[in-house]
Amino acid sequence: MKFRARRVEEPEVNLISFIDVVLMIVIFFMLSSTFSQEGRLKIRLPEAGIAAVPRTTAPPIILAVSADGVYQVNGATIDGTDSGTLRAALVAVAGEARDARITVRADARATHQAVVTAMDVIARLGFREVDIATLQEAPDSANARTDAARTGAVPK
Repeated sequence: MKFRARRVEEPEVNLISFIDVVLMIVIFFMLSSTFSQEGRLKIRLPEAGIAAVPRTTAPPIILAVSADGVYQVNGATIDGTDSGTLRAALVAVAGEARDARITVRADARATHQAVVTAMDVIARLGFREVDIATLQEAPDSANARTDAARTGAVPK
């Protein structure tokens, strides 16, 4: 009897389950590890004293901006709405004193450009204390505006 030589099959290694296990281990280590924070910027914040900086006792310069963009400095209307005339008026009122306080009172309907022009002139002149005057709304007026918007009526 003659036996035929059987073919020897090469064993296969199935890598699919091995890759699945390795990926699960990688995901586990990514989620459970913490990264060192050496690259963080370490800042030591400055400390401040409790005493407040004394304010000047001189009355502030009042710069008013109307709804149509007209400027007033301490109640005097300025001819023109450009930055040059506003600058000249502020220099005339303040003189060389740049530590004077300026209060900007802009109408709610004033254009954004008019207010920005005023703030730009103040900053270029070197004034350090600038206040922006606002009006605190009463709780009832907010409800009145909401009701007026719903009904079309004008609030009192």
